[in-house]
Amino acid sequence: MADSSFFDEARDNSLVKSEIVAKYFWAWAKVIIPTSKKRSNKIAYIDLFSGPGRYQDGSKSTPLLILERAIADPDMSQMLVTLFNDKDSNYTHSLQQAIAAIPDIGRLIHKPIVLNKDVGEDIFQAIKQINNNVPTLFFVDPWGYKGLSLKLISSLIKGWGCDCIFFFNYNKINPGLNNSKVKEHMNSLFGQERVNLLQTELKLMSPGQRELTIVNAICKALEEVGGSHVQDFCFKNATANRTSHYLIFVSKSRLGHSIIKDIMGRKSSIFDQGVPSFEYNPAPAIQLSLFDIKPPDELENMLLDEFAGKTLTMLEVYNQHHVGKRYIKKNYKQALLKLEAEGKIITNPSKRTENTFGDSVEITFLPK
Repeated sequence: MADSSFFDEARDNSLVKSEIVAKYFWAWAKVIIPTSKKRSNKIAYIDLFSGPGRYQDGSKSTPLLILERAIADPDMSQMLVTLFNDKDSNYTHSLQQAIAAIPDIGRLIHKPIVLNKDVGEDIFQAIKQINNNVPTLFFVDPWGYKGLSLKLISSLIKGWGCDCIFFFNYNKINPGLNNSKVKEHMNSLFGQERVNLLQTELKLMSPGQRELTIVNAICKALEEVGGSHVQDFCFKNATANRTSHYLIFVSKSRLGHSIIKDIMGRKSSIFDQGVPSFEYNPAPAIQLSLFDIKPPDELENMLLDEFAGKTLTMLEVYNQHHVGKRYIKKNYKQALLKLEAEGKIITNPSKRTENTFGDSVEITFLPK
């Protein structure tokens, strides 16, 4: 069970996390709905560790944000199926009361399902009943790491239109990698071979190197089980400026990755010449990101090197280059505007609204 104080107040980290998930749900739904209307005529949102509906200070947690957005949208109110689960009966009771108190909750054709179970076979059977050929956004937010595994995430994202956002508790997973008592859980999360390798690699590393290695390891493991597009977002502790946890997005969709990257980028606390750190740090004195943020001038050089002699649209440049890098679409447009002004690329059309660079603008990179 989660620490009972966890939901006492809406901590900044929790609010940012909820906003990222809710904003992605809205954008994801808008992309998925037109095609889903021709298929199952349903979309789904499933939260396996939902917590209560509200924090003690009255702030809304993620389930309420999702449901309220769905009620206000004509398509979503007819199509959205929701399942909220938590093994803490106090949380599920609180959530049921909060859902019942939502104005116009009856507009939802599919009544929200609230379950009080461990994440196990019963939950998987409930998911199958909902998720059969239905595009689903899964949110997996365990307090620690029990119930979180590569097998689970792989099964969640295998269907069409299915994405997963999960909570990666670095504070607990970091020491867990060297704790024989939780080796089974670590093996489930990283794979046994990778855990063995990490235990060797991490011994002589600094804390910063260790964190980079662990995060890269989970991202690589997710890619190997079908998550071709992975994006992480770091949350720092408000008092010690240390990493608390990560929010990690997993998908098979290039478009979904682009959308979540933009949302997470905008929630960053640190920007270096407009390039986001993909970190949220509520501490008053924000330090530079642990991760290497390369400024836009380096992006310009990378683009000139990689695409020399080629002609592509702005969107094609972005799609082919941004995966695995911390640049968002806005950074690419700024870099290309500068290259155009310097005469290093040719664009068609060259005359556009000042300081704009649309997705369809055709770019010719001069040969080196």
